[in-house]
Amino acid sequence: MPGKLKAKYIQSLGQKKHRDEEGLFVAEGPKLVAELLGTSRENIQELYAVKEWIKENSHWIKIPVTEVSESELEKISQLKTPNQVLAVLKKFETGESITTKGKISLVLDTIQDPGNMGTIIRIADWFGVEQIICSEDCADIYNPKVIQATMGSIGRVKVFYTDLNKWLNLQKGIAIYAALLEGKDVRKVGVLKEGLIIIGNESKGISDNVLNFVNEKITIPQKGKAESLNAAVATGIILSHLT
Repeated sequence: MPGKLKAKYIQSLGQKKHRDEEGLFVAEGPKLVAELLGTSRENIQELYAVKEWIKENSHWIKIPVTEVSESELEKISQLKTPNQVLAVLKKFETGESITTKGKISLVLDTIQDPGNMGTIIRIADWFGVEQIICSEDCADIYNPKVIQATMGSIGRVKVFYTDLNKWLNLQKGIAIYAALLEGKDVRKVGVLKEGLIIIGNESKGISDNVLNFVNEKITIPQKGKAESLNAAVATGIILSHLT
């Protein structure tokens, strides 16, 4: 079982400062950990689980597991209700260069809600979008709430953080689409083979500086009276039409 110092260390990974210093993050729960064991086993540094989970999964885990009691799991968990298993993982390597040719890429401008960020990563995975480029002030993808919301897609989608203005200025010869309240009906754009799709901040939308790089403004036609759509929901609808 993890001692007090170890428990405190694992708990500290709930804070960005410590995640950055250690290059580690935490993932919890049977479904999420099972996904990461399938896609990112080599990233898993430590695994803690209750006896029941170990008994059910020992035939396929193939890496060491530390058995803990429910109360011990509670001491290292980031969740209000700890859920059977917790993994400590190395952050994913993305590489330095971002290649946009021949593929659709999502670009996120100041998405700050961890739930939205995680859900967008999961949605990208569903529609086969392999990479997301984020402004530097987007939510940290290793925030425990983001990790939970990805449901394991974090192991399949590459996420880059960069200065969007500088990066977009270098993107020559590629179509850049922006999701806005006014623009071309997304249903009439057609399926894309290549392009950047920009999703803006939950309340302020896309910043003026970023809008300067946009070739085409697209929108989801409104039929009711809601003021706007949730950023993750809008991403899903847009990708369903463009992929």
